[in-house]
Amino acid sequence: MKNSSNDSAPAILIIGASRGLGNAMAAECLNRGWNVVGTVRDSIRTELHDLVDEYAGRVQIEHLDVTDPDQITALCNRLSTRCFDILFVNAGTANNNQDETIAEVSTEEFIQVMITNALAPMRVIEGLQGLVPTDGLIGIMSSGQGSIANNDKGGHEVYRGSKSALNQYMRSYAARHVGERRALLLLAPGWIRTALGGPDATFGLEETVPEIVNTLLSKQGKPGLEYLDRMGRTVSW
Repeated sequence: MKNSSNDSAPAILIIGASRGLGNAMAAECLNRGWNVVGTVRDSIRTELHDLVDEYAGRVQIEHLDVTDPDQITALCNRLSTRCFDILFVNAGTANNNQDETIAEVSTEEFIQVMITNALAPMRVIEGLQGLVPTDGLIGIMSSGQGSIANNDKGGHEVYRGSKSALNQYMRSYAARHVGERRALLLLAPGWIRTALGGPDATFGLEETVPEIVNTLLSKQGKPGLEYLDRMGRTVSW
C-alpha cells in the first residue's frame, strides 16, 4: 500500500481507466502524487481496482458508459462537489476489421465507432466541463491517424475518420470558448501495445506513458487548443 489520502494533492478525472493507456496514465499520475478518479464501464473487477488497493484513499472508481448521455449526467451529479485540475477523456474503440474500407464496414459498426470516438467524448466534455476550473485543463486521447495532412498511407479508414471527426469537433469547441483561460489538448500517443493497439504495435506502455503524462502536465496553464504527440510536438491537422 502506498501513499495515504492527500486532500491537498492535485486531482485528475480520467474517463476510461479500467485498462490500457487510461489505467497506465492513472498509475503514473498516482506515482507523481496526484489523486485520481477513474471511470470503468462494467461492474467486473479491473486493473483500476488494483490501484485502489495499492494507493489507499487516493483512487476513486466511478461507473460510466460514455455512449449513454444519462450516465454522463448522473456522473456529473455524483461529482458535483468535486473540482479537478484535469479532465482527460481516454475511452475509445475501433472496428473489428481494421483492413476494411469505409465502404465495406457495416453501418452498425460505423455508427458504434463514430459514437464512441467522436460524439461521446464531446458529450462528456460538455457535460463535465463544470468540474474543471477556468484555469484547468481538458484533454482527449486522439490519434496521429486523425491527422488529415499526415495521411499518406491510408488504412484504418473507419478509425482514422472517427479521430478526424473528433479533432474537428474539438476545434469547434475551442472556437466557442476562445479567449478563455482553460487549456485544451488533443493528444496523439503513437502506436502502443494495448488491447486496442494490438500486440504488433511499435511501443510499450512503460516507455510511452511517462512521456504522455509529461506532455499532459506541461500543457497546464497554457490556454487554447493544441494537437500534440506524446513528446509534446505539434501534429498537423
